[in-house]
Amino acid sequence: MVFGNYDKIVERIAKYSGLQIEEVNRKIEAKRAKLSGLISQEGAAQIVAAELGINFENEKLKIEELLPGMRKINISGKIISLFPVRTFKTQKGEEGKVLNFMLADETSNIKVVLWDTNHISLIEKGEIKENDCVDIGNASMRENEMHLGSFSEFKKSSKEIENVRTDRIVKEKRICDFKIGDQLSVRAFIVQSFQPKFFEVSKETGRKMTENEREQGIPTEKRALINIVIDDGTESMRAVLFNENLANLGLKDLENPERLSYQMEAILGKEMFFSGNVRKNNFFNNEEFIIDSLREVNVDDLIAQLEKNQ
Repeated sequence: MVFGNYDKIVERIAKYSGLQIEEVNRKIEAKRAKLSGLISQEGAAQIVAAELGINFENEKLKIEELLPGMRKINISGKIISLFPVRTFKTQKGEEGKVLNFMLADETSNIKVVLWDTNHISLIEKGEIKENDCVDIGNASMRENEMHLGSFSEFKKSSKEIENVRTDRIVKEKRICDFKIGDQLSVRAFIVQSFQPKFFEVSKETGRKMTENEREQGIPTEKRALINIVIDDGTESMRAVLFNENLANLGLKDLENPERLSYQMEAILGKEMFFSGNVRKNNFFNNEEFIIDSLREVNVDDLIAQLEKNQ
């Protein structure tokens, strides 16, 4: 998926305002400077658009045009995969439901989260199914996901969308250009690693155990995560790897302190391609890179790519 598409929103502001792109960029940077850099470029761009009287609320967007923090999104797409309905308990003890699916159009694809039971019932009853095209209104972006609440619209579309993008779209970026919500790939060195942390997940949902699940005696499974710091020469960033990727990194003896120490020392200075998404860690109030896949650097491939770019 391609997120954080700053250039596209700048082009839209220029188109609707009649300003040159350079002038729009100056206004956005001035807004960021006024707010002491506490807002992203995309956030500042949306403020500038509002100040210029530009409203995208009634415009239907494509998935590749979505930006973190966007509200009142109108979009159409095809459901390419549906996940099971999950139930949960609210703080008040009430039962709720949530359902996720992947939505695709000609430009990209995105994870969509339904919270409203009326929307979810359309899928439970089979009125909306996998491979159906749907119209969505008044949705919002939370990092790299689109969320629909009770005030959102969700219905089967009368139009068919052909040739949708079902492949996972990942953009390569430098760490200094990372933005919250980005789904990307980077070639970087591991410069620091930390001891693994262990936690239990439910065997039923694969998610971290809740107190309610513990009380019900639901079977658990032990998982691990490790924090590392990666550096690509432009900047360094803290990154997180979960259980399924640790062996690919070379960490296979997590509960053997002596062997683990040797393996963790061996990965320092290792260069790899890391893919994942950038999110805000609310506890530490900083950005972190959640790695969902990694691979070795192939020198022959790099040489071929350099020759291609010449």
